[in-house]
Amino acid sequence: MKEDVYISNLKPDSSLRTQLGLDQTGIVVTVRPPATEAHYHNPEAEILLESVLNLLTQRPDVRVVLVPRNEHQAQELRMQWRTWIADHKIVIPEHVVNGLNLIWSSDLVISGGGTMNREAAALGVPVYSIFRGKIGAVDRYLAEKGRLTLIESLEDIRKIVITRRAQDQELPMKSSAARDCIVESIMSIVEHQCLPTRR
Repeated sequence: MKEDVYISNLKPDSSLRTQLGLDQTGIVVTVRPPATEAHYHNPEAEILLESVLNLLTQRPDVRVVLVPRNEHQAQELRMQWRTWIADHKIVIPEHVVNGLNLIWSSDLVISGGGTMNREAAALGVPVYSIFRGKIGAVDRYLAEKGRLTLIESLEDIRKIVITRRAQDQELPMKSSAARDCIVESIMSIVEHQCLPTRR
């Protein structure tokens, strides 16, 4: 998958938690809401998001980094979750942060689908999808391989394992293999196209 190609470029930034006002000992959960303005959006995902955030904010050892998809969604989330934001249980970054570093600094990721899910899977970070549209082939494959857990109902929320992840892990190396395969394929095509034809 494309995420396997570029994750090897990640240079982990251990200061990201501090930048976001998070301590080094608590559990950090990055949450990406569903794309509510997309044509494929299913409102069931918003119900799952609310239940997930209610679950996470009840845990004294958990801090949530909530990453809205646009400013309109950010305003809605700030209003809906203002009490937990004021109590610093939920943090919405005030500035752009490196997405891969945020995932790598997290203990788990819960997302409404998309690239962040696949990036977490590529990095080996536990990831749970609350996407409720038609599941794509890549996400289905990741779920079958146990690299992503689909949360398809309120009952499925119990599948979420909220625990610390070893932060001293090394980055997965498979990304360079994916990139090497793509480069070799391109080179083969170029060499084939550039060979002189014999008459």
